Amino acid sequence: QVQLVESGGGLVQAGGSLRLSCAASGRIFSINDMGWYRQAPGKQRELVAVITSGGTTNYVDSVKGRFTISRDNAKNTVALQMNSLKPEDTAVYHCNARIRSRSFSVEIDYWGQGTQVTVSS
Repeated sequence: QVQLVESGGGLVQAGGSLRLSCAASGRIFSINDMGWYRQAPGKQRELVAVITSGGTTNYVDSVKGRFTISRDNAKNTVALQMNSLKPEDTAVYHCNARIRSRSFSVEIDYWGQGTQVTVSS
């Protein structure tokens, strides 16, 4: 069994910062790509940032220069540092990871429960 748990969401004023963290636990054999998605009410889920096992990163254009994704392979965690936050960043943020567990030979996408980020004007 593998689980992903996010933390770090909350309420912040425009221009402020938040750091989201996601920890994977369980019978993990290896972790491939990891990423952060967000979904605002009435909108489609959007990929915000992704980081490969080799450390290559990609971001949606709207957050480039403001958000930074990172990972700690020794701790099985991925983080999203969010600076210069805007009201339009308000959403539920979910972490995602493609993981091979010690119970299965096939990699599977796992999702966290989500954490709310609210940016006030």
